[in-house]
Amino acid sequence: MRFRTIFIAIHASNIEIEFPEPLYDAKAVTNFTGAKELCLEVLPLFAPSLKSQTNVWDAISDMPEITSGEKNEKIKYGSLNPQSEYQKILRNGSDYVYNHSCNNLGKINLERLKYIPQGGSWRDIPFDLLPAGLKRAKRSDHTKRYGRLDPNGLCSTVLTKCDPHWGSFFHPTQDRVISVREAARIQSFPDSYHFTGSVTQQYEQVGNAVPPLMAYEIGKKIMNLLNQ
Repeated sequence: MRFRTIFIAIHASNIEIEFPEPLYDAKAVTNFTGAKELCLEVLPLFAPSLKSQTNVWDAISDMPEITSGEKNEKIKYGSLNPQSEYQKILRNGSDYVYNHSCNNLGKINLERLKYIPQGGSWRDIPFDLLPAGLKRAKRSDHTKRYGRLDPNGLCSTVLTKCDPHWGSFFHPTQDRVISVREAARIQSFPDSYHFTGSVTQQYEQVGNAVPPLMAYEIGKKIMNLLNQ
């Protein structure tokens, strides 16, 4: 839900640079006042040829259930087979789930979470349970804070820490924040890519990364340029 700028350049005046064309009919609106559509506009004539947008559940529905604060370096998948085309791509070459660990939620956040539906946010929390800062906030501000993900929607921008105070990082159906592996899935990391260090450091590695599948599509265009 943030703008990202990617530059492609080549030292050759006779070659026209091409960016990847849309493959999915995706919509993503920026998370601030005066929100703008982030994705390229697709004309109705071409929309039927595009694949459906990949949503949160497409990305993480095969992950095994865990509890808040649980740490798992290696664990079996929640379902024997991939539940979506996206999962099939990212599970390729991996027999287990790695880095399926999440930070623990305090008692007050677990209590707040009881009131937040899928797609909801801090606005659904009773006033007396709100953090002090949000008690003073306008209802139009901080649209994603303390959000529970909508399984049919998109995730917030993956940050260096999946802290509910900074975005929509509560799991759609479980009372916890998304795990390192779930955040990595949303960033399009293959399951065969393992993260090391503490859980905090692993979240940072995922949040600082460029999504691999985006880099892959740009890389293919760069190869075409070089072949010219």
